Formats: sequence, C-alpha cells, structure tokens
Amino acid sequence: MIVALIDNGSLAPAAHATLRAVAAALTDRVGIKVHSVSWQHSDRLPRHPAAPPAWVLPDFVRAMVALGQREFVFVPFFLSAAGAIGTALRRDLELLQTQLGWDAFEFTFTAGLAAHGAIAPIVADRIRARIGQLRLRHPPAVIVVDHGGPSPESARLRDTEAARLRRALGSEIGPLTAASLEGADYPHNRPLFAEVLRTPPFAQGDVIVAPLFLAPGRHAGPAGDLVRIARDAERRLETTELRCHFADLVGTHPLTLSALTTALRRALATLPSTALP
Repeated sequence: MIVALIDNGSLAPAAHATLRAVAAALTDRVGIKVHSVSWQHSDRLPRHPAAPPAWVLPDFVRAMVALGQREFVFVPFFLSAAGAIGTALRRDLELLQTQLGWDAFEFTFTAGLAAHGAIAPIVADRIRARIGQLRLRHPPAVIVVDHGGPSPESARLRDTEAARLRRALGSEIGPLTAASLEGADYPHNRPLFAEVLRTPPFAQGDVIVAPLFLAPGRHAGPAGDLVRIARDAERRLETTELRCHFADLVGTHPLTLSALTTALRRALATLPSTALP
C-alpha cells in the first residue's frame, strides 16, 4: 500500500518544500512512509541535488503500479476534498484506471481539513498571533481570502469558515468579511480581494489579511499576488493610511498536522491490509 500527501502543485520551490516537510512529519507520526505528490506542475521544479525529484500524480501512480503496488491512500493537502481540485483528482485517477486497467489499482482519499473542523481554529490562532505581534490599540478589520474558483463549494467553505471566525474572535476584531483572490467570472467568488480593499471599512487603518492558503507560492506568501495587491492598495489609498498585515498560512500550523494525522489513521484503520505501528 502507498500513502501520499497530495497538493495542487506549484512552480514555487517553497510550496513543494512545505509539502515535503508535512509529508515527512506525517511519516514520523504514523510510522508509515508518506510520499509527497502534486497533482500537476511540480515536476518542472529545478532539481535539488540533495532531494529526490518532485512527483506529479500520473507519473507517480504509473511508477508505483509498475513496481507492483495496487492500493493507494491519498491525504489531501488542500482545504477540502469536496471542491474542484478534489473532483479533478478523482477524475484523473479514474482515467488512469481506464488506461492501466480497472484492476490495476484502487485508491481512496482521507478526509480533508474542513471535515475535521480544523480551519477556523487554525486561522483564529493565526489572527490572534498577528494582532499580538503588532500590539494594536484597536480591534482590526479582518479579510478572510481564498483563491476562488469555478466550484461554488469553495465559496461556501470560505463563507462558512469566515462565519465561524466571526463567532470565535468576537470583540477581539473589528469588521470581518470574506473575499476571493480571483475568479470574477463566477458570482460566488465575489467580492474579490482587490475590491474589498477599496471598500470601507476595509480601505483604511489596520487590516489583518487571513489567507486560506496552505503554502507559499505564486498567490500566497511574501512574494505572492495577495501581498502585491495589498501593497498596491496601500499606495493608492495612502491618504486613508491603509495598513495590511498578513496572518501566517494554514499549512504549517501544528493543528494542521494533527488533523491530517487523525484523518490518515482513521482511513488506514478501515483497510484490512493495514497494521499501524
């Protein structure tokens, strides 16, 4: 049996480094080798001499099947396994089954972070930590921002977690809203992050940006699109003294590893061929 932590994939080395680190930590916790695999893109990353090559899903599955492996357990390293990415992953795996033969391999997914109710507590902790670092005199406004995409399920998750954050943080924060980085063609993604930063009360004063992203890359992290959009807004709205402060990402929080460990252990316990250490 093969276990793999799987993400969307990125051309940013920091994103894959995060995936590798979390997979290694899962390996230590569960006592079974957890591979790091991306759905796409990551096989084009520059090769690091001290690290094995980055796998993408089709190549990984084909290679393991060629070695005689027939059973795969995938741990989703994204917020929810029920959104567009989870659907696409299952579609691609079913396509591989048709190509290799339906009896070539079987696969299952563990529950995602959303299924364990882990997202809001993680993001609340990140927001509290940022407020504490800044020693703000007044409760700041908060923008909870996700990527945005074609599936309304992602927007529902974003809005649900934002509502939970509102209840959890109470008077510790000021106004809170949810937004998406992109996806203006789909109404469920609105408002977009750039639009919110032009709208009072999020266009002035101290604003905490809480990204619903697991790892740094093209969109999140110090060199990502979110920071670029925020800095552009600060320059444009300097008369209102807009100051955007970013909370840390979701993927490296200890509760993320705990939730993934629990999900993997539960999935493995249902497989008769698995004996956990």
